[in-house]
Amino acid sequence: MANDHQHSHGHAHAHDQFPEGTETATDPVCGMTVAINADTLYFDYGSERYYFCSENCETKFGVDPFYYASGNARKTGMVAPSGTEWTCPMHPEIVRDAPGACPICGMALEPTVPSDEPSEELTDFTRRMWISAFAAVPLVILTMGELFGLPVRDWIGHQTAVYVEFLLATPIILWAALPFFRRGIDSIRNVSPNMWTLIALGVGAAYVYSLAATFLPGIFPDEYRTGETVGTYYEAAVVIVALVFVGQVLELRARERTGDAIRALLDLAPKTARRILPDGTEYDAPLEHIVEGDMLRVRPGDSIPVDAEVVEGVSSVDESMITGEPLPVEKNEGDRVTGGTLNKNGSMAIRATQVGADTVLSQIVDMVAGARRSRAPIQGLADRVSSVFVPTVVVIAIVSFFVWLSFGPDPASAFAITSAVSVLIIACPCALGLATPISITTAAGRGAQAGVLIKDAEALERMAKVDTVIVDKTGTLTQGRPKLTDVVVVGDQTEDQVLALAAALERGSEHPLAEAIVEGAQSRGLSLGRTTGFEAITGKGVKGQVQDHLVALGNPAMMQELGVDYALAETAADDLRSEGKTAMFVAIDGRFAGIVAVADPIKDTTAGAIAELHRLGLKVIMATGDNQKTAEAVARKLGIDEVHAGVLPEDKKDLVAKLRQGGAQIAMAGDGVNDAPALAAADVGIAMGTGSDVAVESAGITLLGGDLVGLVRARKLAKATVRNIKQNLFFAFAYNTAGVPVAAGILYPVFGLLLSPMIAAAAMSLSSVSVIANALRLRRIQL
Repeated sequence: MANDHQHSHGHAHAHDQFPEGTETATDPVCGMTVAINADTLYFDYGSERYYFCSENCETKFGVDPFYYASGNARKTGMVAPSGTEWTCPMHPEIVRDAPGACPICGMALEPTVPSDEPSEELTDFTRRMWISAFAAVPLVILTMGELFGLPVRDWIGHQTAVYVEFLLATPIILWAALPFFRRGIDSIRNVSPNMWTLIALGVGAAYVYSLAATFLPGIFPDEYRTGETVGTYYEAAVVIVALVFVGQVLELRARERTGDAIRALLDLAPKTARRILPDGTEYDAPLEHIVEGDMLRVRPGDSIPVDAEVVEGVSSVDESMITGEPLPVEKNEGDRVTGGTLNKNGSMAIRATQVGADTVLSQIVDMVAGARRSRAPIQGLADRVSSVFVPTVVVIAIVSFFVWLSFGPDPASAFAITSAVSVLIIACPCALGLATPISITTAAGRGAQAGVLIKDAEALERMAKVDTVIVDKTGTLTQGRPKLTDVVVVGDQTEDQVLALAAALERGSEHPLAEAIVEGAQSRGLSLGRTTGFEAITGKGVKGQVQDHLVALGNPAMMQELGVDYALAETAADDLRSEGKTAMFVAIDGRFAGIVAVADPIKDTTAGAIAELHRLGLKVIMATGDNQKTAEAVARKLGIDEVHAGVLPEDKKDLVAKLRQGGAQIAMAGDGVNDAPALAAADVGIAMGTGSDVAVESAGITLLGGDLVGLVRARKLAKATVRNIKQNLFFAFAYNTAGVPVAAGILYPVFGLLLSPMIAAAAMSLSSVSVIANALRLRRIQL
């Protein structure tokens, strides 16, 4: 803890180091200039005294003195995070800095990144729901008590009952239902009719009619009267409000659950990290105070706080919550560890390399939150329907009102009001608007738990339609960590001499095959000479001068360019390639000197993943820069359908374009900078999370596990999500298509059935909740 260090705190006094009023100091927490006097707060830490502008700053300093005293707070800028942003799940282009309602659809805005803070709107709507329900119960008893053996209306008199109904209903309509009316008015003002337009019209019409019937009964024709009174609809208005609130509360609670996956990801990172000070002491510091370069202790059972490099110790780390892979991964000195993963059995000292928003976990959360805010193309169908649906419903309600008024049985006005209000209420298109975004939101969270990051909804929808997958070989099918396997010599030099010169040259290259050659030479204890004039020739190889020798290493095209005769080595090279090895030719001083062969082991999961992709109906094509024979050897082992070898980065892009022209729906999976153009050109780009930042940026889906098992999961998730969206849209379309005619009274002439506005309100709320419940099934899908 911070109090392991020598310190004291209190108020400065006139006889202290600085005379009163003549000296100033900088508050190490907020950076303000502080005048030092008898009342100035201070804190002694180490050999220094620090002064503060307020008790708040002094308290913050006391929690983590090292952080503030070391200047890290100033180094990191101590920029306060911008406030939470709020967006509409149906219209992600709407972004606000405070909660409220969407000006387009009227839905409650939700935070872009879910938090553990309670929803203000959920709290408010829950309170309004209960108050509305308490008012609705006596209203129902007053109007329908006879059905339950409680003729309250007869006991107190009809006119008195009407006044009691007015007193009970008015606070509900003018206070509890105020958010509904505000949203309805906004929808008319913004010329964007939506569910709240219909609710406001329905509830408002019922209440205003009832007011007129209560206080101005004389304006109604005789056929509207029952004796001296006119029928009222206070109970219908209040029960509708209460039921809409029930639906909204259930919906808001369900929508909060769609963010559970993101909250689970956020909870992976601990709230504190154990910092190791230069003198070797340790204490728990707030996670937000950890800066790049800090030394941290991770004990057995601890979550790793930030992305870091292991400096000391050995342990196994459970990365399943990030990658979806169940087996712990052993970590040694020099290995990278990811924030949010779980340290299993050993103690490690780690050095922070990425903190805050730069950690993998933060980037995952950002990507999942971005997917929640994106729109799937299929959503356009719902939008087009909704844009004409609400005006059509208003017209149907008006027509229904006048038809009943003109041709309905007595009392015609009661039937007219009932049908018009029922049409307005039951037709609310909330379920239609929710159908797509709620499924996308849930799917993005479920994918993140399985190591499949969805960048946007469009990528997920397209992934469900893909019929062909193009994969790179190195790092995708294989481990991406090649090993030197063979050195074949032609000429006077020994194996060690050829290998030493080749490794010295390759030391200037960043290619994985180059690393394998250098590591192979070092494992033999060879000393590597100095290279000058190093030059990499794209798609061919490298050349340069090693000490007093001109050395070139590459493929046959490289040898041809240099005029080197390599014909005698072709048979040996073919034999190596047929075993799945990559053979590279070495020329020294213009003469062919031999072959170095490297093999990249196939990942254990690759064969099973490709078999599963075939079962899911996908054709698998390998596109690699390696030579044909090596590529074919790997393809034979794995059952790959088609091979394109010796391709350059632009060739991969051209291959994608050619296949798309032929009608194929392409997903391209890769992990390198050279894959980025093809990833961008494909219908869906899929980046291996182990790959380059450029590849990840170019892709619509990122697989954190770095192998094709993630591709299988992505396909299953995409198919399940699109199926779920179609189910939701069907439910919503079918519901509105069937509900509106029934509410208008189409069944009355045959069955004598007319829908009550209260039943319409319950059905409308139920439709939205059923759509959300169906979408939430995606949280349990097996990937």
